[in-house]
Amino acid sequence: MNILLNKFTTPFETVPFNEIKPEDFLPAVKEAIAAAKSRIADIKNNKETETFENVVEALENAGPEVDLISGIFFNLHSAETNDKIQAIAKDFSPLLTEYGNDISLDADLFKKIKKVWDHKENFNLSAEQKMLLEKSYKSFVRNGALLNDAQKERLREISTKLSTLGLKFGDHILKETNDFVMLIEDKKDLEGLSEDVIEAAAMTAKEKGHEGKWAFTLQYPSVIPFLTYAKNRELRHKLWLANSTKGFKDGETDNKEIIKEIATLRHQKANLLGYESHAHFILEERMASNPKTVFEFLDNIVNHATPAAVKETEELRAYAKKLDGIEELQKWDTAYYAEKLKNEKFQVNDEMLRPYFKLENVIDGVFKVAKNLYGLKFEQRFDIPVYHEDVKTYEVLDENGKHISVFYADFHPRAGKRNGAWMTSFRGQKIDHGVNVRPHVAIVCNFTKPTPTKPSLLGFDEVVTLFHEFGHALHGMLANTRYETLSGTNVYWDFVELPSQIMENWAYEKECLDLFAEHYETKEKIPADLIKKIKDSSSFLEGRATLRQVSFATIDMAWHSANPDQVKDIEAFETKMTNKMDFLPAVKGTSISTAFSHIFAGGYSAGYYSYKWAEVLDADAFEFFKEKGIFNRDVANKFKDNVLSKGGSEHPMNLYVAFRGKQPNPDALLRRAGLLAK
Repeated sequence: MNILLNKFTTPFETVPFNEIKPEDFLPAVKEAIAAAKSRIADIKNNKETETFENVVEALENAGPEVDLISGIFFNLHSAETNDKIQAIAKDFSPLLTEYGNDISLDADLFKKIKKVWDHKENFNLSAEQKMLLEKSYKSFVRNGALLNDAQKERLREISTKLSTLGLKFGDHILKETNDFVMLIEDKKDLEGLSEDVIEAAAMTAKEKGHEGKWAFTLQYPSVIPFLTYAKNRELRHKLWLANSTKGFKDGETDNKEIIKEIATLRHQKANLLGYESHAHFILEERMASNPKTVFEFLDNIVNHATPAAVKETEELRAYAKKLDGIEELQKWDTAYYAEKLKNEKFQVNDEMLRPYFKLENVIDGVFKVAKNLYGLKFEQRFDIPVYHEDVKTYEVLDENGKHISVFYADFHPRAGKRNGAWMTSFRGQKIDHGVNVRPHVAIVCNFTKPTPTKPSLLGFDEVVTLFHEFGHALHGMLANTRYETLSGTNVYWDFVELPSQIMENWAYEKECLDLFAEHYETKEKIPADLIKKIKDSSSFLEGRATLRQVSFATIDMAWHSANPDQVKDIEAFETKMTNKMDFLPAVKGTSISTAFSHIFAGGYSAGYYSYKWAEVLDADAFEFFKEKGIFNRDVANKFKDNVLSKGGSEHPMNLYVAFRGKQPNPDALLRRAGLLAK
């Protein structure tokens, strides 16, 4: 019997990774899809009068096995992939797309949904049931239920093709990331780098069969420190160029035609469904509502950030010239001179801070924050199966000792894991026959590995990243809704970053850092003056950083708010979109789009603006905490009860107002960023 189709007998019914083989996935998902289709047939064949329960709720509960198996598979595809998993994905993903299309294009099933929708006033529905009904009805309409047969067939073709192209895009980026190695043989070329970065590079070189040398890769813990601290400008250029040309070099991993095809198919799909563009289609179910609102939002930020960014760029240019006689500042210079200037201005840098941020201590820190805010306790477990030896598992309990969630933590880079950091889940929360099924939540990061002589010491940006992803995890862990599709992070995309981004604020507060930040050798608490420097320097070059984020959001909206057929030259297209936000010389042969996994492989298409949108929400929300105290339980309970636990069961603005007592004020973000007078 296939392990994936049995009820798991592990603690808390967690995934038995130690028993699953790659070849289990395809037969399991096929059988799960067949079971789901049988249940859907029962809904369609039911002769009783259509009700919310026998149609909408029954459909919600039709395919739990499909959700479970696909969740396990795609999480492994991102965090612990291999040749077998990648090969299986090419069949696995289209199967799921076809299954989704079979449901959303089923005319008989839609008739039943529509009958419930048309008579919804006759049912005594709760707010959450109304939301599920609306979401179900709109999902059918947005997936082509009102189309004729020929149009439905075309929609099915487009959806299947898109699922394959997205996987191909991701595989290309992973291959280029894994294949590139910059070997250094002369120790003088390591000048500027810290001992732990050098030691990690030696360890990487040894792993790759080059003992006695130093290897730098395109994994974040390797490329970021090198670009920030390495004095050798030529090698910085080499590494920056490799990182900025991913998917843009022709050959077998080239993504140029793939992204054009993805954008074109998305546009065609939107047109087929009656929308002007993919962005119009996506934003219909976002707080922002339409592209015009997004562009106005981004333009407002650009107007406030540009004067600061111009001034900051001039300051960097002058500083690089004064320090090293650099006549023309280039893109591979900015991180290096920004770090030096920041150090000179604030006497603070990552290497000074790292000793206070031992990974285990930072984990303990976020756990303490969760305890102070929400009464949560995290107990490490050693009996829960994991998919890699690096992964740690915890049982999450409330202050009364009641089980809340299982939490997986996966922190270090490896060949089978994609770059970046993300939160995910292996099981969502729901109420099933009166039982509150609790979630299994994970965060996956790529933090500096421990070396033979040092533990994993995080840079401050990595600390903020951990707090960010843990905020997403809390959104999943504290979910408390009836239906899984409305639970946890299943919210409007421009609302989903609020729980994560608000958590970042604690990382800058003395009251929080005092809980966990201590020197890994001396056990001395992080000095108050160092905390003040972290905070004072937090808005350093904020104008440039803001424009960088807005430029990504602008590229995303440009691809998706108009017909992408007009894009012939990707490089020229990007330059046109971002030249007013970029004050350094353009570098020929580079591209953002061809490695922009968020929008071409990660679900953020027409949604990258949501990071900035959610920053408005989080800045405004944290002002409330600051007014009452950052560990004020009353405010924390309001946030938990109205935001974290409610998922997508109500419109996000209603949830936010219930927490805050008013709509968010955009000036809160500009104030925090130092781009508006306080």
